[in-house]
Amino acid sequence: MKGFDSKFSDFPDYILGITKEIWEDRGLATLHHYYSDDIVVRSPGSVVIGNGDVISATMATLAEFPDRRLLGEDVIWSGTPEDGMLSSHRILSTATHLGSGVYGSATGKTLTYRVIADCHAINNQINDEWLIRDQGAIVTQMGWSVPNYARDLIVAEGGAEACSKPFTPAIDKPGPYKGRGNENEWGQRYASMLQQIMGAEMSVIRAEYDRACHLYCPCGEEVRSFEGADKFWMELRSSFPNARLTIDHQIGRDDPLMPPRAAIRWSLHGKHEGYGRYGRPTGAEVYIMGASHAEYGPWGLRREWVLFDEVAIWKQIHLHTGDIT
Repeated sequence: MKGFDSKFSDFPDYILGITKEIWEDRGLATLHHYYSDDIVVRSPGSVVIGNGDVISATMATLAEFPDRRLLGEDVIWSGTPEDGMLSSHRILSTATHLGSGVYGSATGKTLTYRVIADCHAINNQINDEWLIRDQGAIVTQMGWSVPNYARDLIVAEGGAEACSKPFTPAIDKPGPYKGRGNENEWGQRYASMLQQIMGAEMSVIRAEYDRACHLYCPCGEEVRSFEGADKFWMELRSSFPNARLTIDHQIGRDDPLMPPRAAIRWSLHGKHEGYGRYGRPTGAEVYIMGASHAEYGPWGLRREWVLFDEVAIWKQIHLHTGDIT
């Protein structure tokens, strides 16, 4: 790969390799090498600018979860080494809560949760990132209610005025990556299906999914078959019936020894106007940063991973209603 260290055989090897080097091999100082000084890292909970803050956040996480492992399940990517490449890296993370930190005093609880990180890299360096962690899965495995945790977080951060505000386009900072992915048929097929679901065309589920499909959903939930897919997507859409879905990035790939697959980064922006996943409608304006991976087989979509941050959603709802006591 032109511009990248020769020890990496290809782009997935680069992404998997530097992730292990930074987190598990304790090479935090390599972030000065692998991440640009002015990198923009967006997550549902905040926007971080600069390498220094990324290093600080990484150290804080490792202090709280010193045995954290990041198992790279897949890297779905697009682009070229010359123009820059975008990876959508799906991680299964395991960790034990052995230190005190943002989740309180050490509990010794063992966690398993997923992360999807979309990273733009060129010349051996990442300079733009979108990071979605299944905060809901972490919170529920710690034994807490996600709505209550979001409420407590607002209080811990100083109240409604002082707390860290969840990500919205209004607080975004432009980064160097301007691409939208590729035109591969599998990315187009998956994006079209999501658009139909959000357009209330729920019959597309039986048309596109394999009857034996397996879905991995936020909060560590897993569902199967048509009924599971219909319930998950219906409850999300019915909570925000008039919200606008935007396909922010779209990749499809066909690779040797791999099923056809797709990675979509998407957003849903609108008011909490309906009953569904988030209970009684509150009228709160909510922005959801979402990421999804899909694998296809001979009978349709076989496996799907959908990530968004339930804590960030509940935080927006609580900030609107003022229910933080």
